Amino acid sequence: MQTNNKMAVAPVGKLIWQMSIPPLISMFLQYSYNLIDSAFVAQLSENALTAVSLSFPITTLMNAASIWIGVGVNVLIAGYLGKKEQDNADTVVTHGLLLAFGIGALLNLFALLIMRPYFWAFTSNEEIYQLSIAYMSVCSFMQIPNMVHIAIQKMIQATGNMVAPMWFQIAGVVVNFVLNPILIFGIGIFPAMGILGSAVATVAGYLLSMILALALLLGKKQKVKVKIEGFHLQKQMIGRIFAFGLPSFIMNALSSFMVTFVNLFLVAYSDTAIAFFGAYFKVQQLIVMTVNGLIQGCLPVMRFNYGAGSSERLHSAFRYGTALVTGMMILGTLAVILFPAQILGLFTASEAMRSFGISAMRIMATSYLFCGLSTMISTYFQATEKVGSSMAIQLCRQLLFLVPSLWCLDKLFHLNGIWLAFPVAETGTLLVALIMMAWYHRKKS
Repeated sequence: MQTNNKMAVAPVGKLIWQMSIPPLISMFLQYSYNLIDSAFVAQLSENALTAVSLSFPITTLMNAASIWIGVGVNVLIAGYLGKKEQDNADTVVTHGLLLAFGIGALLNLFALLIMRPYFWAFTSNEEIYQLSIAYMSVCSFMQIPNMVHIAIQKMIQATGNMVAPMWFQIAGVVVNFVLNPILIFGIGIFPAMGILGSAVATVAGYLLSMILALALLLGKKQKVKVKIEGFHLQKQMIGRIFAFGLPSFIMNALSSFMVTFVNLFLVAYSDTAIAFFGAYFKVQQLIVMTVNGLIQGCLPVMRFNYGAGSSERLHSAFRYGTALVTGMMILGTLAVILFPAQILGLFTASEAMRSFGISAMRIMATSYLFCGLSTMISTYFQATEKVGSSMAIQLCRQLLFLVPSLWCLDKLFHLNGIWLAFPVAETGTLLVALIMMAWYHRKKS
């Protein structure tokens, strides 16, 4: 009976923590990859940091595609298991793996084909261009293992197991962290590979995550398995995987397009500005996406109680989640505002970068709280089947408000205007989200 389900009867606060901690840790580890790479690469030179920063939109878009397939598979498997259709759930597993390997290979090839014209569009510095090519020519091979391990992660999460997938990423992050200095600077028997070493360490981390994920899926009894006997490709199922994962892809891909737009403005100032923004954005992503892990834990609680018609528990989960998000975002804001010099020190920042970077970080950090609150409202709409409203908020943040703000404030305040565009866009997004929420409740009452 429904009353025996913990989603219906457990204390909301305790339930949110139980549901949130695994994805919170998972998101923290996932976004540690990029920060670790940049911190070690920055010790080589600022040009090397710029090269990694220019590569970030490509790798982010690749990661968004991985999440697209993963979320689509997750939603379908969870639905079939809920209806006790085991055969269909297993069929989704096989489709998911085939799509992950096939699309991963295509995206790998795509990255190799576009990287030369892409990098030339953002730098005329020959050294930065060559470093970017060297880094991306290896890093593009992360896509197949990344896509496969995320697909398996989402398959296992769909069965209710939120803990095991964390270990895939923990193992990958540890390998990346250990191999980075060894391969970049050359320690022991290993030669110094420079920026190539960072790319190899990244691919190795993802590869280990994929191997462990496959071993768990194939070697240990799971609630879903790969279906081989009687399997045939189903166009309708492939279409449903794409359809269910599309909103998540759009939300994650927006961040790649946003960084590209910002770099188009920064290229007019200096390569140092591009290097700085790449380093800063990895810090921001670590904070914002870790909080998003918490928000992911709130979503199923709100979704269940909305479906169950329990308005009181739905709104209790929203209020509790909002309070936690507010607290975490305030802590993240204070960390960046109080310690910008120390954070830039992680990236071996030059005096030129520090001259504008310290104030820039403080300006942009003021947007975190607004970002967290509007994302929580967006998630509430997602839980209550208002997907269009949810996506509209994301579009406002990273496109509809940000790009015009960048253009106007760049004209008015030059480089400082670019940094100011972020809190301006986030403030506008939060106002829109609050108006939408008020309108939704007034319409409902």
